[in-house]
Amino acid sequence: MKNILTVEKIMLNAKVANKEEAIRLAGELLVRAGHVTEAYVEKMQEREQLATTYIGSGVAIPHGTNESKAEIQSTGISIIQVPEGVDFGEGNTAYLLVGIAAVGDEHLEVLSNIAILCSEEENVKRIVNAASAEEIIAMFSEEV
Repeated sequence: MKNILTVEKIMLNAKVANKEEAIRLAGELLVRAGHVTEAYVEKMQEREQLATTYIGSGVAIPHGTNESKAEIQSTGISIIQVPEGVDFGEGNTAYLLVGIAAVGDEHLEVLSNIAILCSEEENVKRIVNAASAEEIIAMFSEEV
């Protein structure tokens, strides 16, 4: 699973008005990298309306619905740093968004690796405060 995360799929210091905008950014990075079609971004929004993708510790993992599998061309993740945070509802603020698109069952492996990395609040802080995309890639390559 090479090239799951590259510099082009990381946005540092994003300022977003709301979670819809944050999710769209995460999806657009996946579109630009050729992992998904534009339609997948809409499915990411639909998925968020069904149930929040906020997982705790300031992290949200937006991804598509089960019906969006056809929109995925290859496995990839995008990272959006939101230092000021974005409201994900119910008092939850996300400072880090990890957009995911995965082929077949690869999403289980990708999700579990992200969950392991982000279960440590210290790691989340390091990612949110990272000054470069390379620094973030280094942290993820230890896990993903």
